[in-house]
Amino acid sequence: MCLILLSYDMHPVYRMVLAANRDEFYNRPTEPLAFRDDAPDILAGRDLKHTGTWLGITRTGRIAAITNFREPAVRIANAPSRGFLVSDFLASKESPKSYLEHVKSMGHRYNGFNLLVGDMSGLLYYSNRGDSIQRIKPGMYGLSNHLLDTPWPKVEKGKADLGRLLVDKEKINPEDIFGILKDSSYPPDSMLPDTGVGYKWERILSSLFITSRFYGTHSSSIVLMERSGKITFMERAFVSDGAVSFEPKTKKFSLKISA
Repeated sequence: MCLILLSYDMHPVYRMVLAANRDEFYNRPTEPLAFRDDAPDILAGRDLKHTGTWLGITRTGRIAAITNFREPAVRIANAPSRGFLVSDFLASKESPKSYLEHVKSMGHRYNGFNLLVGDMSGLLYYSNRGDSIQRIKPGMYGLSNHLLDTPWPKVEKGKADLGRLLVDKEKINPEDIFGILKDSSYPPDSMLPDTGVGYKWERILSSLFITSRFYGTHSSSIVLMERSGKITFMERAFVSDGAVSFEPKTKKFSLKISA
């Protein structure tokens, strides 16, 4: 995944509002959002190349999400898939802190990543390109392909747009959040980061919603976690069978957190 916008413990109704775009090569095989046959408590999509995932929740309120850290000059050949860092947490019973301590001890084996994991006790963040495990405090956050809250234009714009949407609204219309995630506008060239991919790709990758000939936003996801324990998880897929679809498919699941 390449963009996560997060409102945490700021809203009277929603303990968490998470909005995310997954950007990938269009031909990368993907299984859409569903409860897994081999793990019926886990609700997530699946990367069919390595079988991990980028975002998921469980019936008990565990949640995990990951983004890659963009550094094309630093790449470990045959590194383990980062998607397993998400699915392994969802399948485990470890506390978020204990799990991230374990990940930290072997994070050097992976290419760069940012990992969010949490349960009803709290939400934590760790990057193997950062210094330490961070407990997420109430606030608005943005995460792309650098460290948490790195002020890239897409991150700052997404945070501001989501923040305005949440002000003075007791109930949220998910379509308004999907609208934020569908923003394909570009910032001025002077604001583009330099991550080593060249001007053309820095520009392509600078919008919230990415399009190109062979790479772009596969899907947009929304997780609404209410203080009552109700969770709504929606995924809108824009790519089907390796090509951009003219009729995006939206899947919606609602569940109540169980003890």
